[in-house]
Amino acid sequence: MRRAARALAAAVALLAPLALGAAPSAAAPDGGASVAHVESSGGKIRVLVSVPPGTEVDLGGVSASLEGDHLDSTATPAGTGGVVDRTAVLAIDTSSSMARGGRFDAAKAAALAYLSAVPSDVEVGIVTFDSEVTTALAPTTDRGAAEDVVKGLDLSKGTLLYDGVDAAVTAAGDSGQRSILVLSDGADTGSSASIDDVASTIDDADALVDVVSLGQTGSALDALRSMTDAGHGSVIDSSGDALTQAFAHEADILASQILVTAPLPDGFDASEATISIRLPAGDRTLVATALAQINRSSAPDASSTQVAVPDSGSGGWDVPSWVLYAATAALAVGLIGVAVLLVPGPPAPMSIADRVAAYSRVTRPDAAQTEPSSEPVLDQAKAAAADILERHSGLNERLTRRLGAAGSEFKPSEWLLVHIGVMAGFALLGLLFGGGSVIMGLIFLVLGAFAPPLYLTFRAARRRKQFQDSLPEVLQLISGALSAGLSLAQAVDTVTREGPEPIASEFKRVLVEARIGVDLEDSFEGVAERFDSRDFAWAVMAIRIQRQVGGNLAELLTTVAATMRERQSLRRHVRGLSAEGRLSAYLLCSLPPLFAIYLFMTNRKFLDPLMHDPRGWALDGFGILWMGIGTFLMFRIVKVDL
Repeated sequence: MRRAARALAAAVALLAPLALGAAPSAAAPDGGASVAHVESSGGKIRVLVSVPPGTEVDLGGVSASLEGDHLDSTATPAGTGGVVDRTAVLAIDTSSSMARGGRFDAAKAAALAYLSAVPSDVEVGIVTFDSEVTTALAPTTDRGAAEDVVKGLDLSKGTLLYDGVDAAVTAAGDSGQRSILVLSDGADTGSSASIDDVASTIDDADALVDVVSLGQTGSALDALRSMTDAGHGSVIDSSGDALTQAFAHEADILASQILVTAPLPDGFDASEATISIRLPAGDRTLVATALAQINRSSAPDASSTQVAVPDSGSGGWDVPSWVLYAATAALAVGLIGVAVLLVPGPPAPMSIADRVAAYSRVTRPDAAQTEPSSEPVLDQAKAAAADILERHSGLNERLTRRLGAAGSEFKPSEWLLVHIGVMAGFALLGLLFGGGSVIMGLIFLVLGAFAPPLYLTFRAARRRKQFQDSLPEVLQLISGALSAGLSLAQAVDTVTREGPEPIASEFKRVLVEARIGVDLEDSFEGVAERFDSRDFAWAVMAIRIQRQVGGNLAELLTTVAATMRERQSLRRHVRGLSAEGRLSAYLLCSLPPLFAIYLFMTNRKFLDPLMHDPRGWALDGFGILWMGIGTFLMFRIVKVDL
């Protein structure tokens, strides 16, 4: 019964002339007081009360009650303690119709007057709307920046009134007291949002909206009233000098606000409650009442003490965002370290005896008695990789051929472990850079799958180029050795001792193979196949023919070397002429995927239609298809076979 009586008293208060009704209001109606904003946190309730400008309020006599229960409250001028955030956004019509009758100059003067009168703690933002909506200034306390924006405003066609108000509500944020002051002289001319959408946005944001109307009538005025009704404000019809006075009055309302703070009663658990503030002002008492939302978690429990004791139990912990990045980085470093430990470095160069034993596949009698491995984990991983390669002989042969072309000392099983480790490392880096995004992790995983083959291709191409560049000099060296009376095998041995790499190591392999019974010409053909060298294949063909029919091999090799030099000169000339085309191909083909990755990391919302809409998937497919065709054609055009 007692609670019912309190509710009845609150209802009567709501119907009083000086009361607010059921929601906060922008300004004090009829010279009374109004609740502009209510928030609760930390067991306290804070109320911003608007009083008529110039009213002298006895702050010591201010009292507050919640659902009829008296609160031990304190009152201070708003903005002195910085407890409640206050934000005001000016939504200014910059359509060309504002130029009539000096309206635009009057609007600028009114906005500057507002900036000079608004309290210093209030953050002020500016949104303009014509054919476009622009957030000219995000809410800030920098009055100089705001004045510069106002002075620099220009006019344009169109009046996107609804979109402008919607942008102003968004710019005001979602915390503290938010007030929107709209200035417009015309009806909306094509906003994407409707008046119902804007009214719903204002109501959901709980923002205070006032509109300064410059002579609108009919449906245009009705639309303005719909916005102010949703924002518990009013439509102010003004023009000329009165416009400046209207803006200054709105600033004075913010400057005269009173902040009332009171602790919530013990055990209070209601989600809504009627708050009533009484403010003595000379020979009268102003009363402001509103039905406010109360945060239940902000009210202290009746059985709890007032001393804050750290929780040492099993309570939850709010994990900071940086922990995700740190944990992902630590996991990535750990897995990369494991991969490095699992895969040893390149083994030391084998001696000639070891090479002979390897090629002849002969096992020494004492090789069966081996010591237990000191790295069982590594051996198990290598054994598992070798088993996979045995079941896929084609993969084993390809890896062997590519490792040989790149001059790598890794075995295929070891390289397979390296490949897996690189893929895992790239995937973790993608998760780290993408903030835990699975899609970014998959993209980096694909990049990691292509990285090791590309590395082998790069090393093989560089080694092949070194082989091709050194080949004429090597053939000339063999020719000179033959002219001096040495045999072909002795001339090849001279190259292994005095020739450049990688030919010296490859010719050493030729000698090893020859000493275990392989024909010298067959070993040379193996070198030509590993380096995919047509020039050396012709030289081997010439050596084979000379060995069969006879002739002066030294003179023949000199002629072949001279031909190779001419071919290399022509090849360099062609590459110089096609350099511009190759560079254009590299840039044009790499720009789309690189730019897509950049947008995914910096502005992911821009790519949402391409990732979540079936029409975007179709565009992705067509783009990838035509990009692949264009890449193929461009590289075919700039590639010249000599």
